[in-house]
Amino acid sequence: MASRPDAGAARRRALFLAATEPARGLASAGALTAALPLLRLAPRGEPHPVLVLPGLLASDVSTRVLRTWLGRLGYPVVGWALGRNRGPSQEIEDELPRLVDRLAGEHGTAVSIVGQSLGGIFARRLARKAPRQVRQVISLGSPFAATQPWATGPLRPPRASLTRPLPVPSTAVYSRWDGVVDWRACRQEPGPRSENVAVRSSHLGMGVDPAVLWVVADRLAQPRHDWRPFQRPARFGLGALFPPEA
Repeated sequence: MASRPDAGAARRRALFLAATEPARGLASAGALTAALPLLRLAPRGEPHPVLVLPGLLASDVSTRVLRTWLGRLGYPVVGWALGRNRGPSQEIEDELPRLVDRLAGEHGTAVSIVGQSLGGIFARRLARKAPRQVRQVISLGSPFAATQPWATGPLRPPRASLTRPLPVPSTAVYSRWDGVVDWRACRQEPGPRSENVAVRSSHLGMGVDPAVLWVVADRLAQPRHDWRPFQRPARFGLGALFPPEA
């Protein structure tokens, strides 16, 4: 009997988070402006190509702030240049591996892939297809552990194939304040080269949230053959940006 009130409270919380998503996304953008002086202290690593993939119904415009930030850190960064992300298609199946192959060839080194929401699911699939060309995967609010109703037929991957550890280092960034997807579906099983990092961002604000930008910078700065789990920054109170791991 006690589960009914709990279920009702969970539904009300989910509705509240969904209704406030746009406002909280704007709040993240405002917080970014205030945090820029501290973000200049973010780790910098070996320059290598970075591919950023947008979420469902979004385009490269949605990842412009993130890509600009990474460019200032010294990484050659590109968007996917495939227009609006309308979900899995044969074009995506064909073009993304070619793009990763081209970037790896041009720069002579493996590519890190940062994917927001659905883009993170695509990133994980790319890592399985071409592990030698992918340096690491960072997913931002990507519900890869949920059943994907947007994918059908041969484009619909088995659930286990997306949740099991990747052949490359992977960081799953998630937020319990996500008003679009279930945060529990954005987590992976932790392992020697797989981790989950909690932030307080909204779903729509993942690409501009200061804590998320710090995590991405820190992960990209990891040496390719000496990857270590994320450690919350201790300087200047930056650790307060990160809630305890669920």
